[in-house]
Amino acid sequence: MPKFVYSFGEGKAEGNGGMKDELGGKGAGLAEMTNAGLPVPPGFTISTQTCREYYKAGNRVPAEVETQMAEALNRLQRDLGQKLGDTANPLLVSVRSGAKFSMPGMMDTVLNLGLNDATVEGLAKRVKNPRFAYDSYRRLIQMFGSVVLEIPKAEFEKVFDGQKKKRRVKLDTELNADDLKAVIAGYKQVVKKAAGREFPQDTMEQLAMARDAVFRSWFNDRAKHYRRMNNISDDLGTAVNVQAMVFGNLGETSGTGVGFTRNPATGEKEFYGEFLMNAQGEDVVAGIRTPVPIKELQKLMPDVYQQLRDITTRLEQHYRDTQDFEFTIQDGRLYMLQTRNGKRTGRAALKIATDMVAEGLIRKEEALFRVDPNQLYELLFPRFDPRQLDSHKVLATGLPASPGAAVGQIVFTAEAAVEWTRAGKGPVVLVRAETTPEDIHGMEVAAGILTSRGGMTSHAAVVTRGMGKCCVAGASGIAVNEHAREMRAGGQKFGEGAWISLDGSSGNVYGGKVPTIPGDPNDPLLKTFMGWAEPHRKLGVRANADVPRDAKAARSFGAEGIGLCRTEHMFFGEGKIQHMRAMILAETEKERRAALKKLLPLQRKDFAGIFEAMDGFPVTIRTLDPPLHEFLPAREEIMVDLERLKLASGAAKRKVTAEIKEKYSDYAARDAAGLTKLLARVQDLHEVNPMLGLRGCRLGILYPEITEMQARAIFEAAVQVAKKGKTVKPEIMIPLVATPKELAMQAAIVRRVADEVLAAAKMKLHYLVGTMIELPRAALVAGEIAQEAQFFSFGTNDLTQTTYGFSRDDIGKILPFYIAQGILKQDPFASLDQTGVGQLVQMATANGRKTRSDLKVGICGEHGGDPASVGFFHRTGLNYVSCSPYRVLTARLAAAQAGASAAGAGEAARTA
Repeated sequence: MPKFVYSFGEGKAEGNGGMKDELGGKGAGLAEMTNAGLPVPPGFTISTQTCREYYKAGNRVPAEVETQMAEALNRLQRDLGQKLGDTANPLLVSVRSGAKFSMPGMMDTVLNLGLNDATVEGLAKRVKNPRFAYDSYRRLIQMFGSVVLEIPKAEFEKVFDGQKKKRRVKLDTELNADDLKAVIAGYKQVVKKAAGREFPQDTMEQLAMARDAVFRSWFNDRAKHYRRMNNISDDLGTAVNVQAMVFGNLGETSGTGVGFTRNPATGEKEFYGEFLMNAQGEDVVAGIRTPVPIKELQKLMPDVYQQLRDITTRLEQHYRDTQDFEFTIQDGRLYMLQTRNGKRTGRAALKIATDMVAEGLIRKEEALFRVDPNQLYELLFPRFDPRQLDSHKVLATGLPASPGAAVGQIVFTAEAAVEWTRAGKGPVVLVRAETTPEDIHGMEVAAGILTSRGGMTSHAAVVTRGMGKCCVAGASGIAVNEHAREMRAGGQKFGEGAWISLDGSSGNVYGGKVPTIPGDPNDPLLKTFMGWAEPHRKLGVRANADVPRDAKAARSFGAEGIGLCRTEHMFFGEGKIQHMRAMILAETEKERRAALKKLLPLQRKDFAGIFEAMDGFPVTIRTLDPPLHEFLPAREEIMVDLERLKLASGAAKRKVTAEIKEKYSDYAARDAAGLTKLLARVQDLHEVNPMLGLRGCRLGILYPEITEMQARAIFEAAVQVAKKGKTVKPEIMIPLVATPKELAMQAAIVRRVADEVLAAAKMKLHYLVGTMIELPRAALVAGEIAQEAQFFSFGTNDLTQTTYGFSRDDIGKILPFYIAQGILKQDPFASLDQTGVGQLVQMATANGRKTRSDLKVGICGEHGGDPASVGFFHRTGLNYVSCSPYRVLTARLAAAQAGASAAGAGEAARTA
């Protein structure tokens, strides 16, 4: 019979063979601590395999699980001398989730399980504290009702708040035992009304129902959302940990807390955390009460504090990583409830990794895997300009829960955050009394999070640090009324849409928009760390940049060239767009060449600036790609303006005519006749599906003078910069090629112009002509295309679009449903579809190199900055990836990790 249930002493964690796959991270950690002789309340873990079997069987656990769970429970009862459901000496347990990878707050927990109308009386007599017993019972009914019976928490809160109001008290602790009995009676009525049944008095029924509810929580919305954000497989499942309760709410010699062996926000080597006396764990992490810094425990209970320091130091040395731990003190005795590798910000991850190398805890190769490549993006986060802070009033100060600066408009619900972001209303700051796991979708899109309650280890703090977002928590100086959609702070009232600024490093909250300054890519720690990474990196990293400013930024982040320079973006600059529009509106080749002649010096200047910025590095320039209609007004807009002109008269007509002249000044459309002519040309260019129409190489084939002008601008700029003593390496990329003949025709123009320019300058210059592989057909006939192309660059944005048949501009309507239904695991435009689109990449690369062994192959879509995709491109054997300048550091580390993994250096670190 397969083993589904493990007592804590039976399991093993990393140090002894590893059982995180079976026991989950929490269960493996509890097993490890138990085997090490640490003070851990006993219990047992129901494996992740059980969760998978539960779903296979239609939400039922196998019969063997029931048998093994009963056996494990009997062992637990014998060891403790207590029994579940016993009225004299009842055993109470917690039922918690625990997946292989930490998912803080995303799944469900039930505490104090085992209490009922009879056992609560036995507990009250045993501990001689009726208030504690009834408080524990009301907590169970509320948690069980919410988690297992799926009753909204607000229904219970109404009862509890109603009792406080009746007694005219503010604090929960001011309610006495009789008050709590009244609350319990009210809670039972809530359960009966909402669930259609009584609260279960059978404690074994409680346990089975709670176990199954935790398994169900694996697929709740917030857990699925978190897994998608963090690329965690839905197939893993969660374990369930059943553990004997210890109580931090027995009185003033009891308490509970959470902490980290190092500061998870900054990485400093300091004992860090919070606790509350006379409280249960949910009070700390849910932000119900604002906790006290853990160092204060040294004053209250010096012996317990020292024991906790000793244990957690030992845990960090054992796991060789920062530990996130939970503890409870019951009547002055310390118990460890959990240890796991702690979530941390990017800056903290960098400091912890480099410090641990210096301390001899880990090797440099292991350090590479202690920083998520996406976290390096955080180091480039803006921070407030200190010179501007004096002119902005501090409204309130909270806890600096996650660093960075966030400026945005206030919204009070996660739903509003999503709606405002989708509507393009600008950045938002999610303001809440406290966040809950249900807010995860709003937190993901918000620029920052502000809460009035909660501490450094509250839900908001832990989740935002993992996301790399700015957060200020526990700002008690603000009053949040989520129903009225208003916040009061500093004597002012702020409604939805008001601008505020958060400093996640100091905890300050400012009114209005505080100017920011960018992060520092020259941070000494970052340079040291990236110095360790570079020897492992085999994959080149370039940047997508269209102007010299972006090219210079890319160089500062370590880019080794430009992998995509989109020439069409250059045409939108001041003094350029009118010439571009004149070229489009031209009716003859002569008119078109006249407009192109005016564009030539402007393009040449732009190219020269990029060549100078990338001195010595290759620059891949894509010839004109988008449909021409993108440079012109929409035909519907012109029709409306024509109608306005026709209908207006007198003063109104003069006003409309003046507006038309100004609006269409670039098109020489000053009156109805001019607008009619413009409309006719726009009608000529109109296409039902422009993304598959006249664009890319097709433009250059129909209008070869466009390619000719661009090639001339490129090579004249190259000559100009080369004469200054700089090294220029142009690579001209022809887009949207589907047949070898298309590339041959465009390449011939480029080479002819290059010969003319270089001959006139009496100069030799090495350059390449290649193509963008962005159509499935191009990937299929890549071997033939390579006869003409000296390099390939995969345009994975369009390749994904044309492979799936998705419009990347419209997929937002489909994607949420597809992900919810499990049709797609993630957005294929954000992370490469390795089995489908990836197969085309592999095929084209292999076939292209069969034809041309020295074929250079890269990728320039958004996937070039996605770590999972970068790993795939490394394994496929590409020469380089290209991404936005601010993703260059991410791509460099992802490429180094891929290289180290291939060499076997990262295996131990990655499983830790």
